[in-house]
Amino acid sequence: MRLLSHLLSRFVEKGALTVITAKGQRTVFGSGVDGPKVTVRLKDEKLERDLFFNPELVAAEAYMDGRLTFEDGSGVFDLLLLFSVNRKGLGSHPVQQALRRAWRSLKRFQQANPIGKAKENVASHYDHPAEFYRLWLDETMAYSCAYFDHPEQPLADAQRAKFRHVAAKLKIAPGMKVVEIGSGWGGLSIYLAKTCGAHVTAINVSPEQLAESRRLAEQAGVGQLIDFREVDYRTLTGKFDRLVSIGMMEHVGVNHFDDYFTSVRDLLAPGGFALVHAIGRMSPPGTTAPFIRKYIFPGGYVPALSEVFASTERTHLWVADMEVLRLHYYWTIRAWRRRFLARYGEVEAMMGERFARMWDFYLSAVELGFLHGSNMVFQLLLAERRDDVPVRRDYMFEDERALIAREAQESPA
Repeated sequence: MRLLSHLLSRFVEKGALTVITAKGQRTVFGSGVDGPKVTVRLKDEKLERDLFFNPELVAAEAYMDGRLTFEDGSGVFDLLLLFSVNRKGLGSHPVQQALRRAWRSLKRFQQANPIGKAKENVASHYDHPAEFYRLWLDETMAYSCAYFDHPEQPLADAQRAKFRHVAAKLKIAPGMKVVEIGSGWGGLSIYLAKTCGAHVTAINVSPEQLAESRRLAEQAGVGQLIDFREVDYRTLTGKFDRLVSIGMMEHVGVNHFDDYFTSVRDLLAPGGFALVHAIGRMSPPGTTAPFIRKYIFPGGYVPALSEVFASTERTHLWVADMEVLRLHYYWTIRAWRRRFLARYGEVEAMMGERFARMWDFYLSAVELGFLHGSNMVFQLLLAERRDDVPVRRDYMFEDERALIAREAQESPA
């Protein structure tokens, strides 16, 4: 316990962390103010040592395996909230600084996503049964940041608002050829086909998502307007009036940013433009947290804006517009976590206890990352020529109002 006590005494300033060791020793760290009060029990002495060297990964694995449990009504969200409000103290510890330097040195290796490996990495997260995601996503099956009018707006309404916002920015017109890179469960493609009248090519490397997307498109009556393809973005050919990519860039890896933006550029027909929506960080370039990298998004990375713009410069793309959504993903993930916890028993029965705990940890961690960390979401409009995108932003809002009216006509009376 000596090593762990050395770390925790420097790390925990706000709130309080009570640690009960395998031998029953109880130690309290922190001031007890300006933060949550959490009590954890460590089931074996090895865990005490391992937590000192890599607390972010080991705490997650110990919770998943039942070696770290909570007392006095505490839970994993409370523990991660304590980590979140004390993050500066953890990052300043010499051992943690050395660990982060090691991670940075391996950054390009960790984010290698060549063709084939990218499919394998995506499958580890997205090829769970559609029924699992349906338990806690809303009826749009959108698994990316929503666009809220206010924090308590119903999630499905906020996701449809995101579809509308994207379609308006892209100025989609009936008959346009649109390509979606990373089409998820098909919600946006269905919206662009049904509400905007576009012909959509939707690509994905997840067979599970593609199968469900085709089913949902047929159910919506637009199966004939959407061509769902299992293909890597680097092998797609053709020319399109518009390109959209939602939540895909996070899976590309910093080694492949130029491949990604080159594909965006080369797929656009003359006069066309693209929208890229992705998670970013307002801080300098970093690495992916070890738990997320190992269990949730292998090969994934949230880029700094400096890395994004360096790549658009190298690939000769105009950044015609940029919008930063700062709290929208916090509100989205908060809604997901609430819905997940409400169906936790069903998740556990379907996917197993360890999996349920892993996703509980994941959703808690990312929710707090968008509340107290440096994460946000950005939307870029990209084009080859400076005047392909309208030169005033007014058109976006005018088109959004027109789409609202069109949606109202689609809805049954």
